Amino acid sequence: MDNATPNYREMYEAEVMIPARTPGNPGDIPAFINDNTFWYGEYSFTVELTNKMSWDRPTFLCQIPAECLGIDTYETTVADYCYREFIPYLEAMNEELYNRHKTPQQTGYYYMAHPGGEVLERNSAYFAMRPRKDYRNGGGRSIIHFPPEQVGAPQMCLSMRFQVQLPQKRLKKAITMLIGDMPQAVAAFVEHFDRARVRDVIELANKQRELRAWLKTSEYCAFLSNGSILPREAKTELPMEGAVPFAAPPDEEIEACGIRGLGIRKGVTVITGGGYSGKSTILDTISACIYDHVLGDGRELCVTDRTAMSIAAEDGRCIKNIDISPFISWLPGGNTEDFSTDHASGSTSQAANILEAVDCGTKLLLIDEDRSATNFMIRDRLMKELIRREPITPFTERVNELYETCGVSTILVIGGSGEYLSVADTVYMMEEYTIYNVTENAKALGGDNTHCAPARASWTQSRLLKAEGFTPYPEQAWQEKLAVPDIGFILIGEEKIDTRAIANILCQEQRTAIGFMIRLMEIRQNTEQVQLSTEVEKLYAEIAEKGLDAVYSGFFPECDRFLAMPRKCDVYAVINRMRRLTYQKTKA
Repeated sequence: MDNATPNYREMYEAEVMIPARTPGNPGDIPAFINDNTFWYGEYSFTVELTNKMSWDRPTFLCQIPAECLGIDTYETTVADYCYREFIPYLEAMNEELYNRHKTPQQTGYYYMAHPGGEVLERNSAYFAMRPRKDYRNGGGRSIIHFPPEQVGAPQMCLSMRFQVQLPQKRLKKAITMLIGDMPQAVAAFVEHFDRARVRDVIELANKQRELRAWLKTSEYCAFLSNGSILPREAKTELPMEGAVPFAAPPDEEIEACGIRGLGIRKGVTVITGGGYSGKSTILDTISACIYDHVLGDGRELCVTDRTAMSIAAEDGRCIKNIDISPFISWLPGGNTEDFSTDHASGSTSQAANILEAVDCGTKLLLIDEDRSATNFMIRDRLMKELIRREPITPFTERVNELYETCGVSTILVIGGSGEYLSVADTVYMMEEYTIYNVTENAKALGGDNTHCAPARASWTQSRLLKAEGFTPYPEQAWQEKLAVPDIGFILIGEEKIDTRAIANILCQEQRTAIGFMIRLMEIRQNTEQVQLSTEVEKLYAEIAEKGLDAVYSGFFPECDRFLAMPRKCDVYAVINRMRRLTYQKTKA
């Protein structure tokens, strides 16, 4: 390539020549093919165009035979561990390249995903079958194919994806990065790979799987193991140094799969305590443990019902055709059985968040009083006496019904309202990060729940999405629009979707994946109405077959290349915040 090349196009085209089989025979001429997979011994590197605007920042898919690492268990947890172990090798190369007076475009740089404490299915780390190298190099760019019987069967490989910013107009430096530094870093990673640690990772994954299987069939919706470190260091996901290890109250301690800890029963659970006592830390842990966590995270043996949703008030969010009548009986000039607004209040937004969560199948709601609308959560006896015509049915009057009729449990952090003591099945109190069961005392203080119960509600959302507006094309435009900036929004078509309040979307990679998933569902629509649940199920089945990268498109330069699998309920939560959508109400 020309040393002043601006885009490294030849690298992507990767043209190779297959020599003529019979030299000197005019009718037998060399053949030319494109092969963008390069080899370094047994390790392969497939170069991919990251997007149409990043020719100088290719994505590399590195594939290493699993047997080279001594791995025979091909799980997401193992791939995740391997990627975390490989990251320091990329970071070490970046330290060598760093020059504070120059940009990455001038010096070169290696980009990678940066996982948090949770284990997620990612397109940057997974296991897949790969064909073996079927040729040897000839002179120049020519190759000579082996006979088929010498090639051997495909082999299982660890696949890791990262990006390389190539230095502009510095071809020799780019060659050093790609042909020298990068493959040598992979070789060093394989040479120093801790095979014994993999056994610990697999053992933990098996225990986590066992705990989750137990949780599904038990009377509990969450389990916190004794000895877990729940508090996090400030502004990080690392366990807090010197934190008090979690311990279940002696009379509440249970054993699950050989692990002792606290099982939080299904139903209504209140966690209370004074300020800075650790009650929100408990709720944050329960929320985080919808996913498994890595060794050393401190929460490795804590598990939560995977369908759990964190619920909060969300002033200003849009709501489309939701029946919020279980909580809001009437609104001036509005129909609460078919309620839509572009700027919801705290109470209507929290009502919609709960009803949407129930509609998409959640079995556990996680609510912190500090992030809730007060008039939605409670109305005490004096206010009931004073205000006779109140449209809001507070959550206290529906929380038991949710469990009794829908099987939806609720865990609430309450610091200032005693109203929930009378409706809770279990009450825990936190003092200096130590948890106590105070249900008996709380019931005595809270009195009995003798309020006039409202009529039973319908919790089914009977609506069908209209295809109009469900499109990645802006109005009067022929080109799709999709961008996922790292400030919590998804921009698609005419939509600017605010996802910042969806607490269970953990990272930018999940948010980017959701953007691509919605875009793919939109472009496949060819009917006037969208069976959204059917389309989501089809898409997840396709990802299960082809991998998460099946939803990616390099057509959108404002989207990252790294993706992580989101939950279905979080995809629904994003779609529910799209302002230009409309739904048709159907008969229940």
